[in-house]
Amino acid sequence: MIKNMKKNCKVLRELILLRFHGLMVFRLDFFGPFFVDGSLFVIQLMAFGAVYANVDKIGGWGIGEMILYIGTFSLLNAVSMTICFFGLNGIPGKVQSGELDLYLTKPVSPLLRLTFENISPGSIPLVLMSICIIVYGAGHLQVEVTGRAVAAYLFWVALMEILYYEMEVIIRSISLYIISTARMEQLEDAGITLCMKLPGIAFYGVYKVIFYLLLPYGIMATLPVQSLVGEMNLGLALYGIFVVFLFSLLTGVVWKNGLRHYHSASS
Repeated sequence: MIKNMKKNCKVLRELILLRFHGLMVFRLDFFGPFFVDGSLFVIQLMAFGAVYANVDKIGGWGIGEMILYIGTFSLLNAVSMTICFFGLNGIPGKVQSGELDLYLTKPVSPLLRLTFENISPGSIPLVLMSICIIVYGAGHLQVEVTGRAVAAYLFWVALMEILYYEMEVIIRSISLYIISTARMEQLEDAGITLCMKLPGIAFYGVYKVIFYLLLPYGIMATLPVQSLVGEMNLGLALYGIFVVFLFSLLTGVVWKNGLRHYHSASS
């Protein structure tokens, strides 16, 4: 176990070094995303400002909670974009071309390599800007910032980041079973877009079942914010942990069974 962890750490280090080396060969590829992603974030923030400028409450949350929510969801998305999105997003293409064969023959987990081989430093400004929005939202609400509150918030952000990652893996692993995952990725985009605008507390009935369990984007930023503003209770905490655990099992099953169904495009 310890030996495998050491080997994986060495692989991760080399993947990151190779990625940075490749980006710096063409420096515009390295610095360009800083400007593009930063500009997109500012535009997105202005759009949110226009939407929520004249709204007093959404599902019982005022503008302060919504600022925290927007910042938190943006942080989850930005961390994913920085670390793993571009690597995972290439899974369907590698399955169709047969390039996945190369990953299966290497003495390292193919999912580990796919996750970290295309990190994107250009998305780091989104992380920093999201943190600024979160700090501003906490100040607007005059949240009592204690070590315990910050630790609880970071715990839920980390847990929801894992859930965000698991959803990305599951959706793209479907390419191991069917020819095209375009519809599934469109469903993912629609779910993320909707839940970036509406917190989970705004959903009721069948919509709550969909966005709290089937496509749990509704809890990803909601639970961290609830923990920070004092709305978290034992039931919510246990439910959030249960959903992450459930999707962790589902991710493992979908990925491993998918590899068993995989047939090289070159065979």
